[in-house]
Amino acid sequence: MNDLNVLLVCYAFPPAGGTGVMRAASLARYLPGEGIRLDVLTTRNASAVGTDASLLRDIPGDVRIHRTITLDLPFSIKKGIKKLLTGRKPASAAASPGSNAEKAGAGKAGILKRVLENILVPDPQVTWYPVLTRAARRIVRKRKIDLVLITAPPFSNLLLVESLRKEFPGLPIVADFRDEWLTTAFELVSFLFSSGERARKVAGKIEASTVTNATAVVAVTEAARRQIYSRYPELPESKFHLVPNGYDATKLGKTEVAPRSGDRIVVTHVGTIYTSTEPTALVEAVESLPPDVRSRFLFRFIGHIEEPRFRDAILRLGEAVELKGYLPQREALALMQETDYVLLINQDPLNVGGKFYDYVGGGKPILGAVHPEGETRRLLEELRAGWWAPIQDVEAIRGLFLDAANRGKAPFAEFKPDTARIAQYERKALAQRYAALLHSLAGTARETQTEEQATVARRGQS
Repeated sequence: MNDLNVLLVCYAFPPAGGTGVMRAASLARYLPGEGIRLDVLTTRNASAVGTDASLLRDIPGDVRIHRTITLDLPFSIKKGIKKLLTGRKPASAAASPGSNAEKAGAGKAGILKRVLENILVPDPQVTWYPVLTRAARRIVRKRKIDLVLITAPPFSNLLLVESLRKEFPGLPIVADFRDEWLTTAFELVSFLFSSGERARKVAGKIEASTVTNATAVVAVTEAARRQIYSRYPELPESKFHLVPNGYDATKLGKTEVAPRSGDRIVVTHVGTIYTSTEPTALVEAVESLPPDVRSRFLFRFIGHIEEPRFRDAILRLGEAVELKGYLPQREALALMQETDYVLLINQDPLNVGGKFYDYVGGGKPILGAVHPEGETRRLLEELRAGWWAPIQDVEAIRGLFLDAANRGKAPFAEFKPDTARIAQYERKALAQRYAALLHSLAGTARETQTEEQATVARRGQS
């Protein structure tokens, strides 16, 4: 049988870096080994936190990458606009409270906010949509595409589902939700550029159209899969699938089985600090530790920090903190291995941060401040990957670090992860699972098309 011709649509793709790139990058790396000829449709100038050329070197040479222009603003400019819209200004530029300058600035910000919230809906990346639709239609025809896989966020990518369905009624289309949208994304507003009532209505309409017109809907956690399905109980549950995120074993070094050299207990956080990973309770817990205990820790943060208030909170820990900023994946993972514990912060009950899988794949014990009823807590316990405390419970988080201090630099005596279950989250294995789903969906479509062709032929003979 010939390879399945799949078009993967993703806004950001290597050499763009960041956690949001990893799912598409891993699929592009491993799907070609599963009987799939892959085309990738992406942007040439994605707004991303950084670049990581090493990720592009992992993509097989026979993957055809189609890059188009987008009118989306660069990441740094969007961050500046977002600060303006939310009323946050750098201290050096802030006008005195109640002054005419402050009032004028607030008025202009309010006007700009209303204008942008009515234009950039559901997100700023919607500016890619006119180019995206034309490019996708052309590639489907020219490359004889058998199935289209669209991954989001940005959620404006999902507008393509209805557009393609109108033009290609029999084409299998998979909508891949890397984050649950209508519940957690609107509660965790740093995910979204526009979060007003109009944005909610537009989001609901787009999701409903996506779920209706897609052949299959894929979520990355079981809780998110159930949440999305709960909004469409009239549809068969078999339409909603789970393919979680994972880790790449080829990029993770072996865990040290002995204590590291050095006096301090190093605790490393990898990934973006944003609303869902707000560090305030963690900082308060560490500040409350006895000075002799607090001085034994070094907290290393690798990644972008979304808001100045989060950075300010972290910096309150003084010499106990080391900020590394954004680093390419290989550098971040190498530093993660030079640590005693890895730090997990997550108040999202449905979504699991991509860093979680790198943590468990790397074999480092986790110290987690997480939602007590969330998917992260469930997986952490199921995989026996470390210790956790409720995200808002300062006293419990304090106890987490007191216990870590008592264990010292050799937590492995008590750390017994379930390596067999953890291996199920290796990216190559997950790509094989995804490929099986895609082959199944496309095979069903091919059989249907064959039956339709046979029916037409029989009618022509009668």
